[in-house]
Amino acid sequence: MSLNANSADVAFNFKGGMLPMTVMELTSADPERIRRQLAGKLSQSPAFFQHTPVVLSVEKLDEPHLALERICAVCRDHKLLPVAVRGGAEPIRQSAWALGLGWFAPVEEGRARALGSVAPLVEPEEEESEPASPGIVTTRLYRGTVRSGQQVSAGGSDLIVIGAVNAGAEVLAAGSIHVYGALRGRALAGIHGNTDAGIYCRELEAELLSVAGNYKRLEDIDSQLLGRAVEVHFIREQLEIKPLG
Repeated sequence: MSLNANSADVAFNFKGGMLPMTVMELTSADPERIRRQLAGKLSQSPAFFQHTPVVLSVEKLDEPHLALERICAVCRDHKLLPVAVRGGAEPIRQSAWALGLGWFAPVEEGRARALGSVAPLVEPEEEESEPASPGIVTTRLYRGTVRSGQQVSAGGSDLIVIGAVNAGAEVLAAGSIHVYGALRGRALAGIHGNTDAGIYCRELEAELLSVAGNYKRLEDIDSQLLGRAVEVHFIREQLEIKPLG
């Protein structure tokens, strides 16, 4: 009885996760230069600028101080939602906290590679291939439907889903993603920057497709491709979707 009473008082739980997040890597600290470039990007891909959360990376800036409040305002004017800052000197970190943003330490190259080997939480249906020799990319196999609100990820390999990916579900992989069923949720391949990754599915109805951080939402996809078996690749600086086979 006491366990039930205690559980009734629980208002929330903390959980770890691998949420996809767009990183906006700043190479200029000038808010007006950023504004002009965002305006151009907005005209090219308006669907991407729909309250998309972004992390502002300032690692390439040699600036002890930053007009962070103005830069955030520029982002919000273009429907981007800054949620955190990555890198920067102590004054930048303090500014981020003062604006209610999170702060991440700079990502070192070795640490970034190590993150790819961390195994994410998976559902009981998942099966994995036998461990491979060092340097050989393995494949993560998931059997069953990926349900709404569920996330399945392969942080260091390709991902194969023997089933469908429902709307509201999410699949992520360092390599390519293969869905042997309908893809109605979100699929993010090459999450560590692998532009050679691809997405393959038997029936395309995806809410969002991404290869190496380059996105297309459902409303950006040619309606003639919906419901068909397709492959998705990053070619000539944009996502290319074409019929499979």
